[in-house]
Amino acid sequence: MEMKYIFFYLSLVIATVATARAQTPEELLAKIRAKLDKVNDYEADGKMKTNVAFIKAPVASVKVYYKKPGKLRIRNEKGISFIPKGSVNVNVGSLFVNHAGYDVIDMGKQEGLRVLKLLPKDENADVVLSTLYIDEDKLLVKKARTTTRENGTYELEMTYGKYAEYALADKVIFTFNTKDYKLPKGVTFDYDDGSEKASARKKMSDKGEVEIIYTSYIINKGVREEVFQ
Repeated sequence: MEMKYIFFYLSLVIATVATARAQTPEELLAKIRAKLDKVNDYEADGKMKTNVAFIKAPVASVKVYYKKPGKLRIRNEKGISFIPKGSVNVNVGSLFVNHAGYDVIDMGKQEGLRVLKLLPKDENADVVLSTLYIDEDKLLVKKARTTTRENGTYELEMTYGKYAEYALADKVIFTFNTKDYKLPKGVTFDYDDGSEKASARKKMSDKGEVEIIYTSYIINKGVREEVFQ
């Protein structure tokens, strides 16, 4: 009888250890990709708030269009959407668009989130490094920090709600260094305080922030190609 209890106890321990085995970075990324792959396209409505020291921009209603594998367009009722060129990845799925693949470094956990660093294998890729902060249980990327060759470093922070099953955020906060941003040709902005150029340049070294709060998504109903032109 005693040996039977010992055998049962050992079996329980082995089963518990096997269940508790941490999934590898590759397994985790594969599950996240599978979740993201549920979305072929979407059209979303939202409110966009721009917080950049050297421009005045009111809260605006926006429409956001996405189509696999990485097409994204933001239409702002007020005109220009201040999103740095080359870093329009306010959709986290765009971080995975690299046909050459990645080398993955597991950084363990920080504040309950699994941290993975992705190094593109393509030496000519614009993205140099992405760091993902992942909720393993829900298979959601909560934060991503990306360094690019041409457009500096930017960060995404996502809050999820009713669209979490599609890995689509209810709120995205996009943070970037304004000193790395190049204004589109022919576009100028008014400075908030009318200061001189030297002071304006100083302000441009600050961080900029764009926040989009999504109110609704239309998922997998098709998005016309001309939307992205």
